[in-house]
Amino acid sequence: MHQLKVVLLALVLVACAPKAPPAVAFRAAGAPIWSNAQLDAGRLTGSWRQSATFARTPGGCGPGGAEIGGRAGALTLQARLCLSGQEVRLGGPLAASGPGRFVADGQEWWVIWVDTDYRTLAIGTPSGAFGFILNRGGALPPDRLRAAREIFDFNGYDTRFLQPL
Repeated sequence: MHQLKVVLLALVLVACAPKAPPAVAFRAAGAPIWSNAQLDAGRLTGSWRQSATFARTPGGCGPGGAEIGGRAGALTLQARLCLSGQEVRLGGPLAASGPGRFVADGQEWWVIWVDTDYRTLAIGTPSGAFGFILNRGGALPPDRLRAAREIFDFNGYDTRFLQPL
């Protein structure tokens, strides 16, 4: 009888334990991904509006934005973004980890594309856990959305899940 109580208690504890959210990847496992090796990090400073994100279901959160400050080699980030359908707030250093690669709040951010005038950024991650588009200067024009979509596709992302915000 005592063993039965122990087993029941263990089952209750397991059932009440918080469950980790399932890992969601928006890009094929093992697919190659490239960052922009020619990125001029100093040109990233300023205000950005989030124009699109990867999410499994529409309407998880509204458009976000980011403020990148500092200078190349010492960038900072203040952001409210929609990542994988959930609103995320970030703040602190945007540390360079390689050409076109940064670490924000412990997560790898790879700039996989930027247009010539640094108006639009496509940001992905090797894990494929998220991807998003930042834009400045108003609404994202269709030609730059199309270009970013093609770059995400080239880097193994399933663009069916890229949702304009």
